[in-house]
Amino acid sequence: MSLVKKFATVASGTLMSRVFGFTREMLMASALGTGPVADAFNAAFRFPNTFRRLFAEGAFNSAFVPLFAKEIEANGLDGARRFSEEVFGVLFTVLLGLTILMELSMPLIVRFVIAPGFVTDAMKFDNTVSMAIIMFPYLACMSLAAMMSGMLNSLHRYFAAAIAPVFLNVILIGVLGYAWLKGQDGHAVGYALSWGVMVSGVVQLAIVWFAVRNAGISIGFRLPHITANVKRLLILAFPAAVTGGITQINLLINTNIASAKSGAISSLAYADRIYQLPLGVVGIAVATVLLPELARALRSGNLKEAGSLQNRSVEFTLFLTLPAAAALLVMSEPIVRMLYERGNFSTASTHTVGNILAIYGLGLPAFVLIKAFLPGFFAREDTRTPMIFAAIAVIVNVSLALTLFPIMAETGIATAEIVAGWTNAILLFITLVWRGHWGRDIPLLTRIPRLIISAGLMGLTLYYAIRWMGPALEPHAPLHTQAIAVVSLVGLSMILYFALAFGTGGASFGMIRRNVKRGTKAPEDAAP
Repeated sequence: MSLVKKFATVASGTLMSRVFGFTREMLMASALGTGPVADAFNAAFRFPNTFRRLFAEGAFNSAFVPLFAKEIEANGLDGARRFSEEVFGVLFTVLLGLTILMELSMPLIVRFVIAPGFVTDAMKFDNTVSMAIIMFPYLACMSLAAMMSGMLNSLHRYFAAAIAPVFLNVILIGVLGYAWLKGQDGHAVGYALSWGVMVSGVVQLAIVWFAVRNAGISIGFRLPHITANVKRLLILAFPAAVTGGITQINLLINTNIASAKSGAISSLAYADRIYQLPLGVVGIAVATVLLPELARALRSGNLKEAGSLQNRSVEFTLFLTLPAAAALLVMSEPIVRMLYERGNFSTASTHTVGNILAIYGLGLPAFVLIKAFLPGFFAREDTRTPMIFAAIAVIVNVSLALTLFPIMAETGIATAEIVAGWTNAILLFITLVWRGHWGRDIPLLTRIPRLIISAGLMGLTLYYAIRWMGPALEPHAPLHTQAIAVVSLVGLSMILYFALAFGTGGASFGMIRRNVKRGTKAPEDAAP
């Protein structure tokens, strides 16, 4: 299977999840708006979700995958199964203890870590504590599911791991639909959503568990024991978890800061959902596929293929994310209005969330590039260097967020996030080049400026088109009119961007054809 086809396999599952996620957020916005229940739910959900990204996806997709792949090559599926059982025993035991500890400590965690700004509102504080207690076991399920997903990715079986997250949104949409039919109030909806999150964790774990069994690996439970392999995993996993979850670290810190203003947490969450579509579909697909492929190339000593994999991945991510960034920057408010502005979601909320989304658009290329750069370190079992850069990015984020929040409120926090993201991306890239792990690729260097120019011209055209279609995008316009206008603008921008990208040489049909057929190619074989 070619590199692009592998990207497409993962991206299709992620895209499906994001589409259902949009539906979920639209229903939530109508039911809860940016009110106190929405703030409580989003703050409570942020906590287990952050731990999931830090200690599950971050650690296992970057530390577990190379070691698991090495076991497959050295000792076959039996050796990989033994290694997985060793890891599973330790992971399950740690997660059980962590869950019990966090459940008992939740009031203190909400007060001092998640949302100290809620302390002055007793009802919001109590709701956040109760919802977080209900949802926290989701972390254990998703951590074990992340391990299974890492195994599937190493075995080149990408679809089950990519499709499993869809069920979180399917279940929550079902909960919201039931609440609408029964006419439940916001308080009841918030608690129903919390139980839905926990149930979805069990469902997702079951999906990847059965997929691993179908792949020929049946994992049994072993008493926890720190073997040499597990010790090596733990050494790699801690910095990898911090590095892979840098966005989540920043989001958790920003949630803490934003809790001082009513509605701020929900506004950031609604904007994040939209910007996660291109980030998730492209960035996660590239990171998921690139790590095992790069690890395989490096183990076989094929440095030429490794370099080509990295360059083609960056080329692919920029080709798709630069126009998305330009579109989010220019037409954020019409998108937010069409998706969210109804029920309890007001015009003022649209303006706030639109401003945040426009700022996120500026940071989109950085966060996607981070996902393309990190495998260059993780595949070489270097998780320490990215952790240092992640720590620097956190410092930048916290310093700017604390400085800008009193001046710019939610938009100040969003600004801090993207500056931290670009700081991290630049440090990663410079280090790869300095170490000689990123070879000069003339086709890539010639295409990037052309892609930037193409996206810029597309954004400029889109700006004037939005002004021309103004009445169809106003708050008083019917939803179907807004939807037709937004879809038309998106279609226009896509046609224009692809015409400019191919016309200027930023992309070529030959490049795409070779990628689809072979997946990788030597830099000198690629025509600019």
